[in-house]
Amino acid sequence: MIRASRRGAAFAAAIFAPVVWAATAISPPEGLGAPDGAGIWAVVMSVPALALLGAALTPAALGSRASAASAGLALAVGVPLAAVISAMIGVYLLVALVKGLDPAGMAAGLVLRDGVTAAVLVSPLIAFASMVWVVLVRRWPGRAPVRIRDVG
Repeated sequence: MIRASRRGAAFAAAIFAPVVWAATAISPPEGLGAPDGAGIWAVVMSVPALALLGAALTPAALGSRASAASAGLALAVGVPLAAVISAMIGVYLLVALVKGLDPAGMAAGLVLRDGVTAAVLVSPLIAFASMVWVVLVRRWPGRAPVRIRDVG
């Protein structure tokens, strides 16, 4: 199951990082007063959360069809949440270290508003990517476990 979870994490990061990039391309944070490279920062900050979400939902996706459908739905709901919260945390910490807590709270609020707006704009892409993730996790052949024979 550990190999399957690793595979699910890799698939989630590989499939949903371009979706987050598309969301930042549609609604760029640089156009709203953020410094240059803020979109790339948001994508980089979201990849670990997306991989963790994929790893956590892989066992459910490998169960029955109903369980796989619920895992896909949970992934479709969780991806925007994980990406926006990761970007908010990164922005809050960075701005708090540089400018203080009040500007950090304002910046985190802007990231929340713009991230939710961008997630709504790319929601069909998120739904399609969730279906692709479920199919890949269920159909991709994993290596067969190595059996150790009892010698003697």
